[in-house]
Amino acid sequence: MAEDKRKAPGKALGKTADKAAGKTVKRPQKAPAKGAARSERSWRHPLRSWAGSHRASARQAVDRVRHHPLSSAMTILVMTIVLALPMGLAVLIGQVERLGVDWQRAAQLSVYLQDSVSSEAAEQLLGDIQALEGVAEATLLDKALALEEFQQHSGMGEALQQLSYNPLPSVIVVTPASIDGGAAALEPVRDQLAALPGVELVQIDLLWIERLTSILAMLERFTGGLAVLLVLALLLVMTNTIRLAIESRRNEILVIKLVGGTDAFVRRPFLYIGVLYGLLAGLLAWLLLGLGMLWLNGTVREVAALYQSDFELAGMPVVDGLSLVAGAMLLGLVGAWLAVGRHIRDIQPQ
Repeated sequence: MAEDKRKAPGKALGKTADKAAGKTVKRPQKAPAKGAARSERSWRHPLRSWAGSHRASARQAVDRVRHHPLSSAMTILVMTIVLALPMGLAVLIGQVERLGVDWQRAAQLSVYLQDSVSSEAAEQLLGDIQALEGVAEATLLDKALALEEFQQHSGMGEALQQLSYNPLPSVIVVTPASIDGGAAALEPVRDQLAALPGVELVQIDLLWIERLTSILAMLERFTGGLAVLLVLALLLVMTNTIRLAIESRRNEILVIKLVGGTDAFVRRPFLYIGVLYGLLAGLLAWLLLGLGMLWLNGTVREVAALYQSDFELAGMPVVDGLSLVAGAMLLGLVGAWLAVGRHIRDIQPQ
């Protein structure tokens, strides 16, 4: 003890002597962290924690699907059917509507001439029609050519050859300059053509396309209503699936809440399960619709060939497929959120 006391005054005297001699004694200090580096560490740490928590939740969702393959597969298949049915109808209706628009652009008026009109008078009438406002093009189809085409396409060539005269009239096929407004917009042109001398009848070859458009509009509305009902069914399926998953992990959730886990922490893995179910169901529905379009395309070509058309289905558009997958993931997230929000609050440690 006495020796320590002697050393302490010696140290103090040494420091005093250094100060008296003009020496400055500096102790080494750590350099303070710069503001930018401190700020970078301050926001990176919670971001890493947030990303790590989401990665762990995503892994738990994948493990859930992998460890329960049967129940997961049944849920995904139900979601696939629910998604594929309205989306397939919507794609089919959209492609047929585009076909109707193409046919509507090729709308024509058929001007049937009286039997008493000679070839020279028909040619003169053709020139008058071409000069009318609202007429883009006009073509004369005389009796002989009309009979020849009718024999080729009707399958009644031998029967028509037994006739002593040609029963078909001459026809002038008129292409209007514009078809905006449908058949109603062509009525003024039809009235002008019907007023010309030698014209028996003017027919607008557009009415059946408008009937087809009306039928497609009805089917489109039916598809929209069906989609709403199926989406509600999908949400119910997802809600029930997530509820069963929560009940199977009730004890684990209680332990997490006992050690301070928040509802958001408990909720996150189940939300990822809903998103994962939606992703897998959307991809499977996309594949199913693509294969269905290929399978149906052969029959569509055969039917179109009967009407001298080369129409065929264009397959599942990529934009529609991506929209289907994104919508399925959103529905899975919403269904999981609805189920988790209510059931997680009911699980509270006593």
